[in-house]
Amino acid sequence: MTEIQSVIHAQNIRYDRKAEALYIIDQTLLPGEEREIRLQTAEEMYDAIRTLKVRGAPAIGICAGYCMYVLAKSIRGEDQQVFFKKLSDYGEYLDSSRPTAVNLNWAIRRMLRTALEHVGCTRGQMLDALYEEAAAIHEDDIAKCKAISEYGLTLVKDGDGILTHCNAGPLATSRYGTALGPILLGTERGMKFKVYSDETRPLLQGARLTSYELQRSGVDVTLICDNMASIVMKNGWVQACFVGCDRIAANGDTANKIGTSGVAILAKHYGIPLYVLGPTSTVDMDCPDGEHIPIELRDPEEIKNLWYEKPMALPEVKCYNPAFDVTDHTLISGIVTEQGVCRPPYTKSLAALFKGN
Repeated sequence: MTEIQSVIHAQNIRYDRKAEALYIIDQTLLPGEEREIRLQTAEEMYDAIRTLKVRGAPAIGICAGYCMYVLAKSIRGEDQQVFFKKLSDYGEYLDSSRPTAVNLNWAIRRMLRTALEHVGCTRGQMLDALYEEAAAIHEDDIAKCKAISEYGLTLVKDGDGILTHCNAGPLATSRYGTALGPILLGTERGMKFKVYSDETRPLLQGARLTSYELQRSGVDVTLICDNMASIVMKNGWVQACFVGCDRIAANGDTANKIGTSGVAILAKHYGIPLYVLGPTSTVDMDCPDGEHIPIELRDPEEIKNLWYEKPMALPEVKCYNPAFDVTDHTLISGIVTEQGVCRPPYTKSLAALFKGN
């Protein structure tokens, strides 16, 4: 298997096979500090996902794969029924850390399926199979991000202005990212883009992470507040909107960081195409529409206190702090996956991705 370290831009998730240790970049410290932390226990893993030390739907899936391998190694004894029950319990625990991104559950189920397929093997053989599966999830995302980037690049031209929301670059995925992938790939090939990065409330992932990644990559990026998206569109500075996704329903409704639906409404008004970019692992064909996507609610204190030296609201003021909203499929110009660009009607084009599987 190809050495992952040699082929990714940002080692946001790194498994050191020699040391048998799992490391992630703590994204809550960026852009001010780049620090790796080691994940060893189920509680540390849960906390890392829940508190967004690792975040981005594909990255959560990659991390979950390695987490399940580390946890499998911690299970002692040779009784395979006990082993599988404990591993399943760990998977259920990790899966409860964040409800919206489907990749988390997808990766955990994939690891459990691998364990089940190796019942009857020795403990060593079981663990080797689980590591290979976790590494395969990682390698698979690298390949998918490259393909998504290639397809996404066909939707824009040299010199275009592109508006982004949230963060869907290498930190949130693997190599190029999804929504940032075409921008980074095009930049490598000498293309020039003017990117407007929404700061993306409530967690400022556009300000802290997207602008950080693009600036470091030599991309012309301008950071704007979320409520400035309308004016840059009206000024004619934006020719396309690229956003990521945490879950895509069967009808094309898409959950992404809070505020994405507002961007989509504005883009529709100004006649600007909005594209959702993500791997097929974020497509949930068992979810019929956006009404069935669970929306994570985060601590209200994040709005009042998290990014301020002093509280910005009275302690008794109530806050509503959803992490995501759902963009209606009618507002989406295309959904870009590693298999190509899906167009409306999404009930047909998304279903076609899974024919024969």
